Amino acid sequence: MTRDAARFWSKAIKGPRENDCWLWTGAVGDDGYGRYWIKTATGQQAVRPQRFAHLLLTGEHLDPDTKLMHSCDIPICVRATGGPDSHLFPGTQAENLIDRAQKRRHANAHSWRWRGVGRANFTAQSRQLRDALKEHGWDESVIRPLMSGHDPDAPTLF
Repeated sequence: MTRDAARFWSKAIKGPRENDCWLWTGAVGDDGYGRYWIKTATGQQAVRPQRFAHLLLTGEHLDPDTKLMHSCDIPICVRATGGPDSHLFPGTQAENLIDRAQKRRHANAHSWRWRGVGRANFTAQSRQLRDALKEHGWDESVIRPLMSGHDPDAPTLF
């Protein structure tokens, strides 16, 4: 494994079950998606960790216009194996928008776990999940509610 690959994977935690997400514990940008810095011939460049994982696992350099669509809908998931177990699949922007609408993830949706949240809240939820992973590891009692969009600090009705 190269140094870059080892450094990258040190920032991902794989869930214990066969189909669990692989969650990014590195930097999270203002859009709620991860950031990973790589060295380039001219300095450094920030890349999306899911795209870097896709490159590491498949060897495929994606066109800049190609999106990686999340089947799991967890913005910090980096399980991009390229196979049937992958949580990320290449697609166009149009396909990504169709996927978003079909899953009711758009701002007007009522069923998506992070539905209608503003950009700041979306980012806060990704960072809260990341921070919980860093503090507790993959502790089901902590991680699952955060992945489902449940705020463990929210007051209960009864």
